[in-house]
Amino acid sequence: MRACTTYAANFTGVPLYRGDIARFLLDGEAGMPLGANGLAQRRIDVVYGGPPCQGFSQIGPRNPDDPRNRLYEEFVRVVETLKPRAFVLENVPNMMAMDRGRFKERIFEAFRQAGYSVAAITVMASEFGVPQHRRRTFIFGLDEEEGVGGRIAGRVQTLMDTLKTAKRVTVREAIGDLPEEVSMDDGPLAYPAKAGSGCSGFQEFARLDCDHPMLSTARKRGQGPGVEALHNHHTKGMGARRRKIVAALKPGARGDALPSSLWSGKRGHKWRRLDPDKPSYTILAQMHRDLSEWIHPEHDRWITVREAARLQSFHDGFVFHGSESQQLKQVGNAVPPLMGWAAAQTVTKLLEEGSHRIGRR
Repeated sequence: MRACTTYAANFTGVPLYRGDIARFLLDGEAGMPLGANGLAQRRIDVVYGGPPCQGFSQIGPRNPDDPRNRLYEEFVRVVETLKPRAFVLENVPNMMAMDRGRFKERIFEAFRQAGYSVAAITVMASEFGVPQHRRRTFIFGLDEEEGVGGRIAGRVQTLMDTLKTAKRVTVREAIGDLPEEVSMDDGPLAYPAKAGSGCSGFQEFARLDCDHPMLSTARKRGQGPGVEALHNHHTKGMGARRRKIVAALKPGARGDALPSSLWSGKRGHKWRRLDPDKPSYTILAQMHRDLSEWIHPEHDRWITVREAARLQSFHDGFVFHGSESQQLKQVGNAVPPLMGWAAAQTVTKLLEEGSHRIGRR
C-alpha cells in the first residue's frame, strides 16, 4: 500500500483504487469511486498495466503454477470490461518464454477472444534514454475496429525504433551531480548546486533547477510552493567488513575480482560496483534486501534511493514514500518512465493512425 501513498502524493487529484485487483470495477465493492462514477460506461482510449513479474523472472524459481502468473487474467478482465481502444501490458521477457511459450499463447488468445489485435516487442531501456540496461516486453493490443489488423506487429516495431536515442546515458551522466553525502535521518537535503562544467542532457531532464523539453522546472516541482530539496538521498548502513570489500572494488568490478582474503570467489556477482562510463545494469526490487550489487561507482557506499530512481529515469521531483526498504522496492518494481513514455508515444501514434484511417474526429 506504500506504493499507493507514493502514487497519490505525486499525482494529486488522480483517482486511485486501493484494493484487490480481483475486485476492481465490480459492483457493490466498498471504496470503488472509479466503478461508481460510470468508468465502465465511458469510451476509454488506453489501459496500461503490468501484472507481477516475480513468477516469470529469470532470477526467480520460474514456477508455472505461481498464482501471481494468473494475474494477467485480471488485466484481461479489466480490458474486456472497459473495452478501451488499445491497451499496453508490460512484463519481463520471460513471460513470453515461460512454460515453452504456453503462457504467451494463453495471453494472446485471451486478448484475441476479447476482440484485440495483439503484438509483443522486447526492448532495452537504455535505447530510450534510460541510464540502465533493462530488457522488458511490452504487449500492445488494438481494438480490431481500429482497422490496423495484422499489421500491428510491424507498426509497433517501426514506431518504437523511431524513438530510440542515438547515445546511451551513462551512470556518471545520470548521477554524477548528486552529493557523496547522504541523509542520515532519511529526510531531505539541501538541493545540490549544478556542477561547474554544467549539466548533462539527462541531468537537465532530472534536476529540479533545469528546464527540459519534456519537463519544465514547474512540472518537476509539482507547481507548488516550497524550498527545493533533494529527497530520498539515503541508503543502508555498512559494517566494517563490507566497507573493506567495497573499498577494494574498482569501478565496474565484481566480487570475483576481490582477493581471497576478502571474498571466497563464490557467487562472483554478489558484489558489483557500477561502471561510471556505462549504463547501469538492471535495478531490481531485491535492493530492499541487499544492496551489495549496487555499489556507487566512486564513493564507498551503496547507491541511494534517489540514485536508483535516477537510474530508472525518475526526475528529482518524484518523491518516494514509506520506509527505505519500501522505497527501494518501489523503485526496483517500476517501469522506467522514459521507457514507459516510448510505449505511450507508440500506442498514441497507433490510435492516431486508426482514427485517420476510419475517419474519426
